Amino acid sequence: MKVLYAIQGTGNGHLSRARDIVPLLQQKVNLDILVSGVQADVKLPFPIKYQLQGLSFIFGKRGGVDLWKTIKNSDLKLFRKEMNKINITQYDLVINDFEPLSAWAAKLNKIPCVSMSHQAAVNAKESPKSKKRDVIGERILKRYAPTDTYFGFHFEKYNSQIFTPVIRKEIRDLKPINGNHYTVYLPAYGDEKLIEFFSNFKDTVWHIFSKHTQKSYYHKNMFIEPVNNQAFINSFETCKGIICGAGFETPAEALYLRKKLLVVPMKNQYEQQCNAAALKTFGVPIIKKLKTKYIQIVHEWIVEEQYIPVDYSDETEMIIDKILKNYS
Repeated sequence: MKVLYAIQGTGNGHLSRARDIVPLLQQKVNLDILVSGVQADVKLPFPIKYQLQGLSFIFGKRGGVDLWKTIKNSDLKLFRKEMNKINITQYDLVINDFEPLSAWAAKLNKIPCVSMSHQAAVNAKESPKSKKRDVIGERILKRYAPTDTYFGFHFEKYNSQIFTPVIRKEIRDLKPINGNHYTVYLPAYGDEKLIEFFSNFKDTVWHIFSKHTQKSYYHKNMFIEPVNNQAFINSFETCKGIICGAGFETPAEALYLRKKLLVVPMKNQYEQQCNAAALKTFGVPIIKKLKTKYIQIVHEWIVEEQYIPVDYSDETEMIIDKILKNYS
């Protein structure tokens, strides 16, 4: 069975998950890998058959997706050209992690395509949604990467097609302790804004991972460094807690490690607003942005205990076997 595994390359979560999924697929099928998108800091240690630009969401420096840069960088002619580069008819199945080129190529050529993604779970009617309606965001989730069916990942099993998160092996193998620092990963904020906000907590040590710096440096009680997978894991393993965006992988890993968690959902990112709604039901504090009026919430979070029990057993191989059985 020849399978194309197509991965969204914007952000790090999809590629981090793929590091565990790819070896399992390689054991079971003749596998090719496609990655489209930019702005990821994680690299895959596997041969990539198709490395394409696709349609990427561009992070800004003020807390959200930079819609102007996203639109400016979107080239529909290039999209069509790249889609035609994929020899899609050679595949028996496309397994898609919110990747648009392969999804549309499969749809146009009637090749079976199944979503194995967090976005598919967010889109499910049973999953928590943001109270504030976002028609464009809803449409993007439904139309960006259309598939025949889905197997989704979320913080809870909201229906029979939704499973608990893929926690990568390098996280499962950690021996977490509570050290003397807090970890921060907010890629949609620039260094200046991060330093301004976290300077309000003078008695707290911060490890801040930034997409907008090329070198490590100290500023008072803050250590700012470029995003690096191993450095981040080391900080994560020994932190007292983590402040991050309302993406999926990092909050899920924090819950798995029993780390104290506070999230800042990106502006102009409907999926993160929905994730925040789901995390709120767990008791995770949510702040809308790095503004003065939210300083007290962060102060309270620092001094308070947080216990959120979850059971994130490893179901990855079982899910893959279900998918392949349906299409073999």
